[in-house]
Amino acid sequence: MYSLSLSLSLSLCVHFYFPLWKKLPQSTLPLVSDFIIKNGVIYTSDESLPFANSMAVANGRVIRIGNFSFVQEVAGDETQVLDLEGKVVVPGFIDSHVHFISGGLQMMQVGLRGVNEKEEVIRMIKEAVQSTKPGSWILGGGWNNDLWGGDLPAADWIDDITPNNPVWLSRMDGHMGWANSVALTLAGITNITDSPRGGTIVRTGGGEPTGLLIDSAMVLVASQIPERSVDDRREALRKASNLALKRGVTTVVDMGRYFPGVSADLSWEDFSDVYLWTNAMSKMKVRVCLFFPMETWPRLADLINKKGHALSQWVYFGGVKAFADGSLGSNSALFYEPYQDEPDNYGLQVTEPDALLNMTLESDLSGLQVAIHAIGDRANDLILDLHSSVASTNGMRDRRFRIEHAQQLAPGTPSRFGKEGVVASVQPDQLLDDADTAGKKLGNDRAEKESYLFKSLLDSNALVAFGSDWPVVDIDPLSGIKTAVTRRPPTWKEAWIPSECISLEEAIKGYTISAARASFIDNDLGSLSIGKLADFVILSTDSWKDFAETASASIEATYVSGVRAHP
Repeated sequence: MYSLSLSLSLSLCVHFYFPLWKKLPQSTLPLVSDFIIKNGVIYTSDESLPFANSMAVANGRVIRIGNFSFVQEVAGDETQVLDLEGKVVVPGFIDSHVHFISGGLQMMQVGLRGVNEKEEVIRMIKEAVQSTKPGSWILGGGWNNDLWGGDLPAADWIDDITPNNPVWLSRMDGHMGWANSVALTLAGITNITDSPRGGTIVRTGGGEPTGLLIDSAMVLVASQIPERSVDDRREALRKASNLALKRGVTTVVDMGRYFPGVSADLSWEDFSDVYLWTNAMSKMKVRVCLFFPMETWPRLADLINKKGHALSQWVYFGGVKAFADGSLGSNSALFYEPYQDEPDNYGLQVTEPDALLNMTLESDLSGLQVAIHAIGDRANDLILDLHSSVASTNGMRDRRFRIEHAQQLAPGTPSRFGKEGVVASVQPDQLLDDADTAGKKLGNDRAEKESYLFKSLLDSNALVAFGSDWPVVDIDPLSGIKTAVTRRPPTWKEAWIPSECISLEEAIKGYTISAARASFIDNDLGSLSIGKLADFVILSTDSWKDFAETASASIEATYVSGVRAHP
């Protein structure tokens, strides 16, 4: 079973599963339900019926929703009934931007997210050395230098405690990595090594590599790391899926193990070794919509032409992704004005402009959905200009072109998203980190005019999809919803840029129907509507009014296709 070929797996998946993904006509829905929930506050994310108190499910799909007298008409002798006792129910959350296998693998490595002292970071690495054989790599990630005062780490912090092990630790944003001297030597990085295009080898004043690599320079070390085993990656999917379900996430849009400078093959290897196998073995727990590196667009276009967009109700082909710039935290996001803490640095244009335009034109012409990472204000405008050029050249269609992050937007830019029909795929919880540091990097005035403009985007009629970028921040939609509504970091008493706060319903839609539309999966997912797959979450609160006022709740249970998946 472990040696199933790609073609055989595809054949099995398409033959047995593809029809299940298509939304069934209402006239073909079963007349008797398997499962009914009643006496709740069901928020549907469906504008035609925003609220209901009961819902009936059959064969994994919603067949009735409304009041109990209407729903109970499809009850049978074997129908199971769950009394919600007034609890709030929402559609299963869709995280619009994750790196699912990467996150699962990080759960098996040195986890540095949230560590706020240099000494604790060093202690954790020293502890990892004790359980690692000499010569083996020590891997991990999630560190954020802003939490310990801003000082960037260096190889000499850990060289003394890691003399026999190469070390590679990615920053929380995935755009900077920290290597020890053993890893630098294996990668052949010296004081005469040139920085690659779209990346930076950080150096001391004397020209020596510090151990930090930014964006495409990370490949110099990453290419030396042995690939994780198939079993490890399958276990990573299992761990990631269980965490997602615990947080109420029933669908993820997986951007793959693809970062600037990293091999484009990894996403395809995870597709064939992990997703295809897990799907064929009927072991999928969470639905996935997969994006692949844009440079591989012919491969994806060929696969979709042969097999269609969906392998099953679990695995869906989304489109292709590329990078315009880096990240704010790594000072590599591309801006019109320089960084305040680096007056000569405007950020990085990670992908050569002509190459990015040509790949986008070809991908779009083949019918693929395009998603491009852009964080800085200049990067966002460049990609909006690129979209206009592509639309003009290839003609108008429902392309749902996506900009991933859309984090820093110059005045006037939010309105372009709505006018041009460009999706803003944003990550609310990332503002919790940036609220304390954006002013230092950009100046307070620029930071407060440009950062995380959710309300401005919605007011421009843009389609705004919410996600986490996990493992950059935790996969936790309820936290993201609260952040989008309140915009208040844990240590703050007031909101950061309060004019950009949005309502609870707008925030929930960002994780449900808007997220589904942003990936062309809204025919089956995103709302609790008749005929759609019955993915939903029961929350701890029994008061919609309190929920709207505080945006606070916890997950009591997660259901996928009407079946309890957590706990």
